[in-house]
Amino acid sequence: MPKIVDPVARRRAVAQAVLSVTARHGLENASLRNVAEEAGLAVGSVRHYFADHDELVTFAMRELSRRIGDRIRAHAERLLAPGGGIDRRAGTEELLAEFLPLDEARRQECALWLAFSAAAHTRPRLRPCAAELQAGLHALMARVLDEARRAGGLPDALDVELEATRLAALLDGLTLQATLLPDRYPPELLRRVLGRHLDTLGG
Repeated sequence: MPKIVDPVARRRAVAQAVLSVTARHGLENASLRNVAEEAGLAVGSVRHYFADHDELVTFAMRELSRRIGDRIRAHAERLLAPGGGIDRRAGTEELLAEFLPLDEARRQECALWLAFSAAAHTRPRLRPCAAELQAGLHALMARVLDEARRAGGLPDALDVELEATRLAALLDGLTLQATLLPDRYPPELLRRVLGRHLDTLGG
């Protein structure tokens, strides 16, 4: 009896192979052959699920975005739930810290995201995914800041849109520097910078 293959699971397994190859050798080495070998499949099997290399890489980028997004949303739901009885200041810092390379898993995610984002400059099919994640990040920042303002934790006159942009830029900059120069930007320093920035928002 032929083996039944779950196409969604198989596509995600191939996407993981793209991420694994990229993490070790760079996106330029995530060829169909190398990805197929990493996934333990024939090249023809990979082509069965992806029309071409661009579709494969785009799907892998969206899979990475989905994983990051799922984790962030779990924090956001706890933080933004009405009457949750949590420390909003601490919860906000923990949510935002998820974007920073504070441990090995997040360091790898950040390095991968930077690789895909850089590739988006020359691969137009990757640009919508990069733009969607940035737009989602900005919307999340704005919502968190607006909720904090409504709860009395931030000044009423706070320019939420401007501060969301500033916060996103801070996280992007810290992520880039810590990924490129981890010894100069250890997790403790990243947390201190983030905490100091949040303190300044209180006026």
